[in-house]
Amino acid sequence: MATHHTLPGDDPWTVAVIGSGPRGLGVLERMVLRLAQSPPSVPVVIHLVDEVEVGCGRVWRTDQPAYLLMNTVADEISMFSGSPEPGERSRPGAGPSLAQWWQHHATGFPGPNSYAPRALYGRYLHFVLDSIEASLPDRVTLIRRQQRVTRLRGGGAKGYRLELGDGSCLAAHRVVLATGHAQPSLTGQSLDLREFASRRPHLRYVPAGPAAEMPLDELPGGSAVGIIGLGLTFYDVMAALTVGRGGQFTETTDGELRYRPSGDEPRMFAGSRSSLLMPGRGANHKPLDQVYCPVIFTEQRVELLKAGPRLDFVRDIFPWLRAEMDLVSTLAHNRLDVGLAQRKRFVCAAAIEAKHTCPDIAVLAELHGLVPMPAPDLDTLAQPFGRRTFADQEDFHRSLREVIEADLREANLGNVASPRKAALDVLRDVRWLICALVDFATLTPSSHERDFLGWYAQRSAFLVSGPPRIRLRQAIALIDSGLLTVLGPDTRFTTDATRDSFVGRSDSVEGARVLVETVIDARVPPTDVRLDGSPMMADLYVRGVIQPHRNIWKPPNGPEEGFETGGVAVTHAPYHPLSATGEADWGICVLGIPTEHTRWFMTVGGRRPGFWSQFDQDADDVAKSVLVRTRVTDPVPAHAGQ
Repeated sequence: MATHHTLPGDDPWTVAVIGSGPRGLGVLERMVLRLAQSPPSVPVVIHLVDEVEVGCGRVWRTDQPAYLLMNTVADEISMFSGSPEPGERSRPGAGPSLAQWWQHHATGFPGPNSYAPRALYGRYLHFVLDSIEASLPDRVTLIRRQQRVTRLRGGGAKGYRLELGDGSCLAAHRVVLATGHAQPSLTGQSLDLREFASRRPHLRYVPAGPAAEMPLDELPGGSAVGIIGLGLTFYDVMAALTVGRGGQFTETTDGELRYRPSGDEPRMFAGSRSSLLMPGRGANHKPLDQVYCPVIFTEQRVELLKAGPRLDFVRDIFPWLRAEMDLVSTLAHNRLDVGLAQRKRFVCAAAIEAKHTCPDIAVLAELHGLVPMPAPDLDTLAQPFGRRTFADQEDFHRSLREVIEADLREANLGNVASPRKAALDVLRDVRWLICALVDFATLTPSSHERDFLGWYAQRSAFLVSGPPRIRLRQAIALIDSGLLTVLGPDTRFTTDATRDSFVGRSDSVEGARVLVETVIDARVPPTDVRLDGSPMMADLYVRGVIQPHRNIWKPPNGPEEGFETGGVAVTHAPYHPLSATGEADWGICVLGIPTEHTRWFMTVGGRRPGFWSQFDQDADDVAKSVLVRTRVTDPVPAHAGQ
């Protein structure tokens, strides 16, 4: 029977960090660095709790196969909040990037601009954790616990009680929730597909989640498998059902990629609304120490926008962002045709005009003797097939191949020389400025829901966060081999009770209809605290300790409007959860993916070496909060003991 551990006043100061992926490790690193710089007056005990693998968490677990790759080059990732010090061992605040560690501590390092296996990143995260633990100052203890937290109770001066999956309990003064991706409860079409399969033993439905956790080994060779979504998880599933089945990709003398099957592969039928495979990342040609400095969409412009009334994303923000993209696209297009001095004059003119109004880059380019090259339209890039129809599957595959090969040509040019990839890289480089404008309900509710979450956030993630270029080449080779069929625009997977089967089809492609025995949801699971399948998070939500963020606004001359985003509602840094009655629980901090849609781009899995980022600032703010003995004697919030 579980016992209830209390926290007497003379006990050590105890902090529980739930989740040991990048967010949890980031907080731990800053905590230990702060404790080393300011020795604690009382003993400190830190519990690092993770259900899957302490030290790397669920997404980066070290037991996943090497063919599952990251989508950020190794040289751009570090988990130390400072660069390594020559001759010194790694410690909090000073340690190697993933690329530096890979080169000296692991085998097969292909170069800094390579994409590491996810399992290798997991090993790097373990190295970070070991370095942190080896640097613990006196009177500080770190305890690793591979357990599931089933309930979190208490609060205020009494501290918190964590009930664990093995029936034991853990007491803590402060708690950090860095739980990462959730496994949401199924609704709508997903629930219908699962229930249909549950009554038919010969069918399978695989819900959304990491490919490493999917039961893909159970799918029979030669069987028909439907895949919903063509993003990053699709590429993982594609690799698992081909390379993971013993197949091989080989390069021909003319540079083409061919697939040599093992004979054990299922037949894949995939699709999405656009049925465009997620575009590839441009080859990185930017120096590691180079950070893009916006000329038009600047920090000063962001501050001016924030100082005004509620914003409309399309009207008030996107024109400035679009002008920045046009500027970079034009510079890339004219890079070899005009001199550096001429380009500098053009940039200076844009910066001067941007202080007063959003500049017309095409007009400025012509005034300075440059050829205008507007950035590509996001909708056209993300949905290149529009409302077109296709005579048959071969007709669609021809068009799809043309789009993929065009994207590969741009990606091979890189993120400096290709106008398209350089412009898209702007969206990546200015994310922190966009976050400053959209976090915590700066937008009107309608624009937040429709324009930002429903349009820009989706387009940006699809066009900017793509896979290594090799994945697109592999997809073309699999289409050529007949093992992969991309059904066409507006692909849908439904059920057919008369045939006891799933059905995949695209009405935009004549004859694109297939019966499949398995349906895999390869989309990113939504972040929604109302659907979170974790017993701990579900219990916190039911009791009103946490709630979804609500963007509510009453315009001066209209009715109140608003919506629930699904992300956990939190205060500004250090991100205390807000209860159903609007009270902040000062002893808990919620960081990362559970707060997505309250804040934006919480999926980031690391920091860029050599630069202090929002990732670092978040981790440090939380570390400072949980280590300062403030509010310990405050009254217990009304909801804490419920």
